[in-house]
Amino acid sequence: MDKKELKKQYMQALRPMGVFQIKNVVNNKIFIGSSVNINGKLNSIKFQLEMGSYINKELQKDFYNLGEKNFLFETLDVLDPKQDPDYDYKEDLETLEDMWLDKLQPFNEKGYNKRKNK
Repeated sequence: MDKKELKKQYMQALRPMGVFQIKNVVNNKIFIGSSVNINGKLNSIKFQLEMGSYINKELQKDFYNLGEKNFLFETLDVLDPKQDPDYDYKEDLETLEDMWLDKLQPFNEKGYNKRKNK
């Protein structure tokens, strides 16, 4: 297999990465997060919420009391993959997530996020 074909396979294998939100449609509170695999991360969080084991206790409580039907799991922003298979997206994802946190302010009565200590 030549280099061009390997690069093509790499680009096709990447999962959507970026920033997501979980929105409570009853009180409009949101949770913002990011991942290199948004679909996998949202499935994992949904499973944890269903099992009653999600780390964010406030979100877990509302999910338990209101049920899954009252929550939307959405992608807010997607990062474009780089040509370099060894590229580390951690910093890019953190920056993108911080931009959305600044924009939406999902803290206290508006959301489930905790402010980051910088």
